[in-house]
Amino acid sequence: MPAAPPAPGTGESELLAYLERLEERFASRDPELRAFLPEPGRFDRLRAEARRRFERFPDPAARPPLFGVPVGVKDIFHVDGFPTAAGSRLPPEELAGPQAGCVTRLLAAGALIAGKTATTEFAYFAPGPTRNPRHPGHTPGGSSSGSAAAVGAGLCPLALGTQTIGSICRPAAYCGVVGFKPTYGRVPLDGVVPLAPSLDHVGVLAASAELAARAAAVLCDGWRRVRPGSLTGGTAGAAGDSTARSPALPVLGVPEGPYLERAEPAGRRGFEAACERLAAAGWKVRRIPALDDFEAIERRHRRLVAAEAAAVHADWFARYGDRYHPKTRELLEAGRGVKPEQLAADLAGREELRRRLETQMTAEGIDLWVSPAAPGPPPAGLDGTGDPVMNLPWTYAGMPAASLPAGRSRSGLPLGLQLAGRRDADEQLLAWAAELEPVLAEIAGGAAPG
Repeated sequence: MPAAPPAPGTGESELLAYLERLEERFASRDPELRAFLPEPGRFDRLRAEARRRFERFPDPAARPPLFGVPVGVKDIFHVDGFPTAAGSRLPPEELAGPQAGCVTRLLAAGALIAGKTATTEFAYFAPGPTRNPRHPGHTPGGSSSGSAAAVGAGLCPLALGTQTIGSICRPAAYCGVVGFKPTYGRVPLDGVVPLAPSLDHVGVLAASAELAARAAAVLCDGWRRVRPGSLTGGTAGAAGDSTARSPALPVLGVPEGPYLERAEPAGRRGFEAACERLAAAGWKVRRIPALDDFEAIERRHRRLVAAEAAAVHADWFARYGDRYHPKTRELLEAGRGVKPEQLAADLAGREELRRRLETQMTAEGIDLWVSPAAPGPPPAGLDGTGDPVMNLPWTYAGMPAASLPAGRSRSGLPLGLQLAGRRDADEQLLAWAAELEPVLAEIAGGAAPG
């Protein structure tokens, strides 16, 4: 693996040496993994851009927080100078548009665009070309497959992704990296090819929770700096306060019931091993019956995805329907049959679920929900992307969620632990994730039972 991402104070020679090591890593890993879309002269461009960063920010003390950090960008984000295909066979000019605001924010923070990363077709289920960096015969997940694999393979320390059902947290778990999906709406969606606008979230895949938090501070609207002082419950600072208190150890709630029962045996055993490790380290873990109507929640979410995707693609599909993958075509055809009154009810269900989950958190004294980040380890084969069901309720409710590496299955495949917090408490969620990360790392090197 290349060295950790460069710090803002890194000198020019050190950054260029870092890029040279990264270029060697690309040459050895990406031809097999296919995490990035091909780009002739990628590292000549990166070196030139790095030199321009030093010209713009000669004083190390004045450099922005992501200075010199190479970032992969999922190929549904518009980036000036790069075509956007969204993993599809549609003409790129049909999808062209102004650069995404989140990309502009990263560039202003000093980041380097490492290139476009592969995605499933239109960020849905039709697999892209990417392989799992830990076990190439297994899926890397979807739809942020290239972004997760790129970080997992050490091709870049940070990458942009999106999640409409489970497309950040699931591939993060499968590839053994950190994934972060903010509260719905905290990162603007302009310049991103949509799938279902009411559910699409922009987030990141990262080599560490600390780097995910650094990126989130750049990407999210209204980010509050964490300041010292313990706090239970994850409440932000007072109204108008641009800081959030550094939280004490949170109470973790395990949502027992039909939702958790969707985890596979190996995934459930790995999750229980992680909970036991956290409890042994002093974290409070409470088991609370929750999401008893999970089947209805899942139906509402998937129907909403289909209906909104059908509306987004109506014009493109009318002209290029024969170029769509059968899985995407099936989604769009199902979405056209959703009645307006049903769509309105499914939209209203998002806020109802969030209120219910947060009310239960208050009543039970829970600060974070914890669950498996995927039903189990990454499935074998490349003809599917795995099941996003474990991520679905938190995405539907628009609550912030993160996935942390949490050990391996007996066969050596990665497992992940998922955290979900209150709306707009993203700062606390990532602060707690950074505290959890080293505890989980103690089991990450060994195999979970099962």
